[in-house]
Amino acid sequence: MSPSMRSSLPFTLALAIITYLLFQFVLTTVITDVAIAAVIGVLLGGILVPILVEVKPLTDSPATATPKAAAAAVSGANATLYVGNLPYKANEEAVRELFQQSGTVINVRLMKDRQTGRRRGFGFVEVAAKDANRMIQKLNDFEYEGRTLKVREAKERQDGDDNEE
Repeated sequence: MSPSMRSSLPFTLALAIITYLLFQFVLTTVITDVAIAAVIGVLLGGILVPILVEVKPLTDSPATATPKAAAAAVSGANATLYVGNLPYKANEEAVRELFQQSGTVINVRLMKDRQTGRRRGFGFVEVAAKDANRMIQKLNDFEYEGRTLKVREAKERQDGDDNEE
């Protein structure tokens, strides 16, 4: 389950329950058969809740913007920064908050070990190109939760096919 889905799940479930109870209350006063009212309530809730969850807030500050909203807000090129020596307990949200203090963050990816699923202590932060140098200057050698971060522009991944010649 993605982090954004995990954070919106309680809201979605609460909205579904409230919608269902509201429909049940309204429908049981109109329809005398409780079973039919329950079916209609579930159907209407199943249609209404996804629509309500997708509704965007009227104002989206950069601190609360979703990655898609931040990408849409950035007009221009993006840069990817390598972030090394992260604390193993750091998560995407904590890293996003740290970098958002210096500019627009579009996406955060922290690497995990394939066998154990534990974080490997480094990741990549996609940012607005105009903010990249400022973030590197401010956060490289920055003390974060007892560790000194290493922040630099990420290099393109080299394919193993080049060495076969």
